[in-house]
Amino acid sequence: MTNALIVAGTDTGIGKTLVAAGLTGALSARYWKPVQSGLEEETDSEVVARLTGAETLPEAYRLKLPASPHLSAEAEDAVIDPVRLSLPEVEGPLVVEGAGGLMVPLNRQLLQIDQFANWRLPMVLCARTALGTINHTLLSLEAAKARGIEVLGVIFVGDAEPLVEATIRDFGGVRHLGRLAKLDPVTAETLRSGIAAGIDLAPIRERLGHVPA
Repeated sequence: MTNALIVAGTDTGIGKTLVAAGLTGALSARYWKPVQSGLEEETDSEVVARLTGAETLPEAYRLKLPASPHLSAEAEDAVIDPVRLSLPEVEGPLVVEGAGGLMVPLNRQLLQIDQFANWRLPMVLCARTALGTINHTLLSLEAAKARGIEVLGVIFVGDAEPLVEATIRDFGGVRHLGRLAKLDPVTAETLRSGIAAGIDLAPIRERLGHVPA
């Protein structure tokens, strides 16, 4: 599948789902969250559907406990089977969102980043701009590159930190795809505006096969 894209994050709670939703809308794509950990609040698929109106594919796993996927599954006496994580066949672009950071375990033998490598899809990495992001982001980039994952670039989330962003771009040898500013309020309109104003979609469209603007 060449018209699918992974949206990954350096950590949990950094705005990755908003970026995934924004890309889903901008690319007129479908959205898939293979593993959802935590069901008490609005799920990521529900957030994307609400903000974009896009088609969201059913999760392979819906787990109640908001924790690392392997722990969430074990709390329900289950084990995440990578066979169930096979990429769905769909028409048009597909945005696939990971759970939390790259290195979270899916089960006792498989890290999420290794599942990403198995899919052989290009990846966009989301990173916060707050303190600590240089270390987290460069480590994530090193781990992805060591596994042969094609990293299209980094999308930052939060207030502008030009020196920090440039440091990550230069040391990581990665494309700076832009920044999604804080949205207040978070609505379909503010998300569309934020993506249009802050994100360079051209490299993503080109990689996915010249997705129409």
